[in-house]
Amino acid sequence: MTRIGLISDTHGFLDETVFRYFRDCHQIWHAGDFGNINIAEELGQKSGLRVRGVYGNIDGNDIRSIYPEELAFDCEDVRVFMKHIGGYPGRYAPGVKKRIIEEKAALFISGHSHILKVQYDEGLQCLHMNPGAAGKQGWHKVRTIIRFVIDGNQMKDCEVIELGGR
Repeated sequence: MTRIGLISDTHGFLDETVFRYFRDCHQIWHAGDFGNINIAEELGQKSGLRVRGVYGNIDGNDIRSIYPEELAFDCEDVRVFMKHIGGYPGRYAPGVKKRIIEEKAALFISGHSHILKVQYDEGLQCLHMNPGAAGKQGWHKVRTIIRFVIDGNQMKDCEVIELGGR
């Protein structure tokens, strides 16, 4: 069983309460727009956890030199595909649906929209998650993250966590 803390669109701001919510997690995944390398380093150092992630459209070379544009990996028995600008079921960004199919992903993670969304794509047999935005930049009104569990090939115990107003 792997507990995941999912965060995105920090835009250079990291709320300290994130560490309380991610305390029992095994990994942190960041879906892009870190804002700067300090956010990535702080997430890893203060949590003591591995941080997986992708760069977002606002991220500079400090992030892009460490994190790729897209990432495909296995977490237990679940194939994961992550890309910052990805869209969602029925409105994927160009090329994303093709990549989900190529990777045989059962879980697709994206950020960018600042809209929290957990939605199943029946046609692709793939769960989509966007944790919304945890930073203070953007049009969202409430900062959000997601915590969930991967157990074998099951994704479960999904919790939406509100961090407060922007």
